[in-house]
Amino acid sequence: MTIALILGGIVIVGGLFYTLKIGKAVNVRNSELDEEIHSTIRKNWISLNPVFLAYIIAIGAILVYIAYLAVTR
Repeated sequence: MTIALILGGIVIVGGLFYTLKIGKAVNVRNSELDEEIHSTIRKNWISLNPVFLAYIIAIGAILVYIAYLAVTR
């Protein structure tokens, strides 16, 4: 029982120190200013967005698959 309490205390104290360390790192990261967005990205924000590209590619693949099924049946 005593060993379990000692191990539990070590885990709790270690977790506290780890949490404080991560919190400090997040504070430092949030305090930095972001860089200015590049002009090419500002002009082509839709075509250079990976989420939109994924949707476009997925829709294209679905249309090709539908056309394939239509031709083969």
